[in-house]
Amino acid sequence: MKKILLLCSQGMSTSLLVTKMKNAAKEKGIEVEIEASSVEKFLDKLSYYDIFLLGPQVRFRQQELHKVASEQNKRVEVINMMDYGTMNGKKVLEEALKAIG
Repeated sequence: MKKILLLCSQGMSTSLLVTKMKNAAKEKGIEVEIEASSVEKFLDKLSYYDIFLLGPQVRFRQQELHKVASEQNKRVEVINMMDYGTMNGKKVLEEALKAIG
């Protein structure tokens, strides 16, 4: 099962997107664990999740987090601003799964 964590400033603005992603996964019959958290909890969550998706408001942290994550073969990606703004859970899920491989 793939594990995806969405990160933003407080872990709140991504909560609706998590719900939409879970619904999209359910419609497609994909087993996936998706949660949201504050970017400050990244290190605590690093070993558990396969990929970390940054909300556009914290995209400036991508290089810093990628450096740490890559040491454990983990991905850190920024959610497309348009998909984030429209809460396109299906598209964000597809992109995350494609990035995981």
